[in-house]
Amino acid sequence: MSAPIEIPLRDTDEVIEVHPDQLPECQEVLAILRQERSQLNTWVNVALAYYKEKKTADFIRLLETARTEGNTDYRDMEKDQMRAYDMLAAHYVQEANREKSKEKKRELFMKATNLYTTADKIIMYDQNHLLGRAYFCLLEGDKMEQADAQFNFVLNQSPANIPSLLGKACIAFNKKDYRGALAFYKKALRTNPNCPANVRMGMGHCFLKMNNQEKAKQAFERALELDSNCVGALIGLAILKLNLHEPDSNKLGVQMLSRAYTIDSTSPMVLNHLANHFFFKKDYQKVQHLALHAFHNTENEAMRAESCYQLARSFHAQCDYDQAFQYYYQSTQIAPANFVLPHYGLGQMYIYRGDTENAAQCFEKVLKIQPGNYETMKILGSLYANSNSQAKRDMAKSHLKKVTEQFPDDVEAWIELAQILEQNDLQASLNAYATASNILTEKVKVELPAEILNNVAALHYRIGNLTIAKQKLNEAIQRARVEADSSNADKQYYDSISVTMTYNLARLNEAMCSFDIADKLFKDILKEHPNYIDCYLRLGCMARDKGLIFVASDFFKDALNINNDNPDARSLLGNLHLAKMQFALGQKNFETILKNPTTATDAYSLIALGNFSLQTLHQPIRDKDKERKHQEKALSIYKQVLRNDPRNIWASNGIGAVLAHKGCVIEARDIFAQVREATADFSDVWLNIAHIYVEQKQYISAIQMYENCMKKFYKHHNVEVMQYLARAYLRAGKLKEAKTVLLKARRVAPQDTVLLFNIAVVLQRLAMAILKDEKSTLDVVLQAVHELELAQRYFQYLSICGDKTRFNIEIAGIEANQCQDLLSQAQYHVSRARRIDEEEKALRRKQEEERLAFKTKQEEERKRREEEQKMSREQMLVKRQEYVEKTKGILIISENPPQSKERKKGGRPRKDGYASDSGSDVGEVDGAERSKKKPKERKKGAGRKRKSAQDKYDSDSDGEIQPREKKQKNKKAKEAKESKEKLSAKQRLKIVSKATISTSESDSDAGGRKRKHVANRDQSESDSDGSVESKRVRRISRSPSEQRSHSESRSRSGSRSRSRSGSGSERRSRSKSSSRSRSPSKSRSASRSPSSSPQRTKNKSSVKSHSRSPSVSESE
Repeated sequence: MSAPIEIPLRDTDEVIEVHPDQLPECQEVLAILRQERSQLNTWVNVALAYYKEKKTADFIRLLETARTEGNTDYRDMEKDQMRAYDMLAAHYVQEANREKSKEKKRELFMKATNLYTTADKIIMYDQNHLLGRAYFCLLEGDKMEQADAQFNFVLNQSPANIPSLLGKACIAFNKKDYRGALAFYKKALRTNPNCPANVRMGMGHCFLKMNNQEKAKQAFERALELDSNCVGALIGLAILKLNLHEPDSNKLGVQMLSRAYTIDSTSPMVLNHLANHFFFKKDYQKVQHLALHAFHNTENEAMRAESCYQLARSFHAQCDYDQAFQYYYQSTQIAPANFVLPHYGLGQMYIYRGDTENAAQCFEKVLKIQPGNYETMKILGSLYANSNSQAKRDMAKSHLKKVTEQFPDDVEAWIELAQILEQNDLQASLNAYATASNILTEKVKVELPAEILNNVAALHYRIGNLTIAKQKLNEAIQRARVEADSSNADKQYYDSISVTMTYNLARLNEAMCSFDIADKLFKDILKEHPNYIDCYLRLGCMARDKGLIFVASDFFKDALNINNDNPDARSLLGNLHLAKMQFALGQKNFETILKNPTTATDAYSLIALGNFSLQTLHQPIRDKDKERKHQEKALSIYKQVLRNDPRNIWASNGIGAVLAHKGCVIEARDIFAQVREATADFSDVWLNIAHIYVEQKQYISAIQMYENCMKKFYKHHNVEVMQYLARAYLRAGKLKEAKTVLLKARRVAPQDTVLLFNIAVVLQRLAMAILKDEKSTLDVVLQAVHELELAQRYFQYLSICGDKTRFNIEIAGIEANQCQDLLSQAQYHVSRARRIDEEEKALRRKQEEERLAFKTKQEEERKRREEEQKMSREQMLVKRQEYVEKTKGILIISENPPQSKERKKGGRPRKDGYASDSGSDVGEVDGAERSKKKPKERKKGAGRKRKSAQDKYDSDSDGEIQPREKKQKNKKAKEAKESKEKLSAKQRLKIVSKATISTSESDSDAGGRKRKHVANRDQSESDSDGSVESKRVRRISRSPSEQRSHSESRSRSGSRSRSRSGSGSERRSRSKSSSRSRSPSKSRSASRSPSSSPQRTKNKSSVKSHSRSPSVSESE
């Protein structure tokens, strides 16, 4: 029980006690306070007691009266004044927070603002005052920074101030700093563990935002323990239970919401959640009742937005789309940015109304907040798929690809994606249809619908797989018949799509050139459905392609009888008139299309009229004013098309053509280039670019462009393009190529008079060029004259029977006369060519005769050389035979040693049985070995023989013989003769044979080469063995005089051999001397020695024997 409030009586010590539990009437208390002139603090305490008893009107009256009548004549009365102002202002703030009327709310806020402003002038930095003002800023919503500054000021003065901590937590939570908010709540809880349940509830919300549901659950449960009537905690626990999506948890959640509703039936949050619960129970009346109460019981826009959403979707479920649209729209106006459900519902309502643009904007807002939302991307893909904007179609493709990636088994998404890809990626569309078909057949376990089979067939038709397309189309027709028989309800639908598929089958047969089958199918459709206009159009097109113009016209008129405003029938009929050169009728048909309001902006008709105006610029006779008018008219029509469709390439191409006619070639080329960049499958722009090249005299580029255009776009020869190509060749001066192209075109269109005119022009110019060329041959000139006659006849024919609408026939007559003039001069050119031809023939004959004479002479010379070579070879063969006969005597017949003493003294015979003259290594080595053992007489003879040869060499090389040398030579010759007489006949024969061999020049040369090789190879042996022995012999045999004689001999002979070995002497004398002889000089010096002792003779013979190697004898 609270203590009574004492009201002091004036001028006495008595007081009046006012019990808070038994408060009297406010008027009575007010009278006492006035009468006793009570201090201000008494007034405040009494007013607070009334407030606690929820007598807010008395509370306000007392405080308002206290502001003016309260006694303030006492110490520290400023604090009581601050209490009075702050309490009254805080009450106004609370009232304003609960007030629904914006006017009253604004009025209450204004009163609170005035009170706080008045209090600021008394004690500005009072803690309670700052706290009250901070909470006031929080409730205003847009002054959160001011509130935060005031809370910080209070916390600096009193760090444990719980209201400031709670205010900071609230600010942090609104700033989405949930961890910081939780920290402030925890600090407040540590400061005062007995905080009210709302603190625990705030902590629970922080944990929930931090995705810590277990902690949040514990916080809410603790709040309920502290306060069993804590509505916020009950709502929090109920939401946690409902989010589990389990039957038991859902039941507990609803029970908690019902309990919260019992405690506070005006809580908008409780009402909205209960409305959500009853929506899923399809109790839409309760939903609307609860949501409306929630909407009227709160001023919080987020809560009201949710209430409107609940109302809207209840009406939506009841198919009351107008009411649903209204509440969805209202919800989107006040909903926070992250509450996107109203936008989703509003988008659905826009779709229902057919406003796809606004619907797409709504779903874009949803996708912006939830970028990966599956349903939203799927709906946007469907909306953008049918858009006229390529950018939006690309967005639809992107969205549906993401959907199929997230949910690969979504058949609807695959079909939507396939339909989008049909526009620009046929193969990808086929793949998407294949995926959808696999899902249907393998996972859903259903037969493929006829619609999918028909679409797949249409795609194969567009790709060019006509056989597969026909197969799929037959399957689709069969499937539709089966479905129609099995389902009576949908029989009409399947019958209707069967007609469409039959039409597609007829078109397919038409493309496969099965015209009879196509014709029958089209007419069968018309029997059952006489108003099927497309069948009439296709029958007319087939008749037109066959050349049956009037039959085609009848079919097109039949279509117009069914629907006189059909633009396709009108366009085909207009084109038919234009093809027949009936320009007025054709123009009338296109103008009729444009007069119809529904087709007033038909691009095809507008471009056709623009082309008609452009075509008139090509007429042979033109008036400049009319020409300018036609140019302006065509230009305005093309611009109108571009205004309606900025991406229309035909209109852009038309503008470029008009500019080219005006002479703005550069601008026209730029436009054509841009059109070509946009699409490379537009033949007209290729031709126009080539025309520009011709105008700019870039003929090579123009020719290449024309040829590439023909290869790319035309399977067969196109006469029009071939004439353009011929013109480019003509401008480039390539008359023969132009003639070739035109003759090919003539075979395609022999009836074309313009083509005949162009051929005549080319023949005329080519003939003129040939006749003017003095180097032209007679055959070429005669051909040119013949072609000139043809051109003259062509021009004469065209001047009479030419098409006046396509060219000026008067020009043909002028050209015919010019050809006649040229023909009259042609005889001179023919005679000149004949004379030149005869001269050239005579010159060729003369040249041929000279060539034959020269060839004969060359042949005779060749035969003479061959005879000489043959005779030379025969002589060489004879000499070789003689040589072979002579060398047969060298062979040693007997291998056994001779019985005579002289034979034994001569040394061992050669093991090989013959004396070789080849200078081989084996012969040389054997000879060296035998030189030590041969008898004296044999050595002497050999020495004389070599001496004779050496003397001959000396005489040849030195040119003269000294007297002393001559005397010695005679003496040695005498000794050689005596020695020779002692030899046997066979030995003498050998000597003679060796001499004979040495006379052969060729063999001597070969031997010389061989001896050089042997000497090089045997140098090491000579250095190691022979040279040592030779040195020893020379030391014994030589006397001073002999050494001097040896020196003289070396100097006279010119030999510079320094080696004392036979082989070494041979090698060095070959390299240093110009003589062909390789006889060692020391053998010659030994023979010239004055001494004739037996010892010297022996030594001399030894040296001779050593030097008488096969190589030495061969060189002799």
